[in-house]
Amino acid sequence: MLIPFYEIAPQVSSQAFLAEGCMLIGNVKVGPNANIWFNAVLRGDRGEIAIGDFSSIQDCCVLHGPVTVGSHVIVGHAAVLHGATIEDNCVIGMNAVVLDNAVIGHGSVVAAGAVVPQGMQVPPHSMVAGVPAKTVKELPAENEEVFKKMASDYFEFARPHMGAQS
Repeated sequence: MLIPFYEIAPQVSSQAFLAEGCMLIGNVKVGPNANIWFNAVLRGDRGEIAIGDFSSIQDCCVLHGPVTVGSHVIVGHAAVLHGATIEDNCVIGMNAVVLDNAVIGHGSVVAAGAVVPQGMQVPPHSMVAGVPAKTVKELPAENEEVFKKMASDYFEFARPHMGAQS
């Protein structure tokens, strides 16, 4: 469902997939081939939310602006992004929380259930885990291509759903 807020309506690429039950509120921009899954809530009522090309916001995620999600990012089921920036080719694990002004560098992974504290700057090609999150591993740069393919595969998975909702 697309809900305007103070006359600002969500903008969604015609090539994106929105599952039934997801809610986009206010200043939300969704790029081509992005996919927003069932019961995800993107609240652009306090700042812009921008979702890059081929990024996947999975079931029951909550994004509260301002949030920037780069291209080819996977945000796992029930993750929360609150005022955060996620650079390209990242994976955010299920039930992870990324708080205000945190930046997740490109090619990084936030482990399932991790809580990235306010203002944390995660270097590119890092894995963070724990509560609060700490860097636990440096990742090879080649992983970015793997993450990119994973994100593209999610869009391919969305295609049959697109026809099913028509």
